[in-house]
Amino acid sequence: MPALQLFCLPHAGASAMAYLRWRRLLPVGVELIALEPPGRGARLDEPLLRDFEPLAAEMTDMLADKLADMPYAIFGHSMGGLLGWRVCHLLRERGLPLPQRLIVSGSAAPSRRDPQRLAALRGDAALVADLRRHGGTPEAVFADAELLRLTLDVLDADYRVCESFRRVDVAPLPIPLHVFAGHDDPIAPPDLHAWAAETHAGYSLEWFAGGHFFVHDSQADVVRSLVACLTLPRLPSPSTAPVPAPA
Repeated sequence: MPALQLFCLPHAGASAMAYLRWRRLLPVGVELIALEPPGRGARLDEPLLRDFEPLAAEMTDMLADKLADMPYAIFGHSMGGLLGWRVCHLLRERGLPLPQRLIVSGSAAPSRRDPQRLAALRGDAALVADLRRHGGTPEAVFADAELLRLTLDVLDADYRVCESFRRVDVAPLPIPLHVFAGHDDPIAPPDLHAWAAETHAGYSLEWFAGGHFFVHDSQADVVRSLVACLTLPRLPSPSTAPVPAPA
């Protein structure tokens, strides 16, 4: 029987399959549950969402349905990290158990987002150029017209999700928050350090070799550090009572 559930949220343009390789690297006691947004993977027949709040609510519903009577953590890369942060706040608003910790990867803090940066990324040519700039996309995707079409449609919808994000005024989370970052990722260090303001229960920042998709380039190191985070001494369970937004 697993001792901890690990819920993972994918980056923009990806599906839950992005985390399947992690299963063989995680210890037996960790149950990896990759949450699938609509419009991709096992949910390919469902319409894509293009607004941040509806997608965050959808992911919160999925996670809540899969919660078992055991500790859990949330991990998200890039867009998935931002969604993970919002899911934690929605769980708190609903009075549901919070994760033991939140791990965000390759993502600027909510207070440092620049939604307008994505406004120019419209149309196939711009999206393909962006995929190549970030790396992490197999050449087979570019060579297959049907697969590339699916990828670009999902990526465009996810970029609209990120573009629609607006930080709401919420109190810091009462759970530890760990940030993973790539040495060659263009995200500026101050935009990563700003995550410290999103928690009052402890914050850490760890660097890895690679660019924005260091989670693939340094997969073994990332999973090793993730497991180290998950096995840190257990803290007292945070209160699940809804917390009003600051006045």
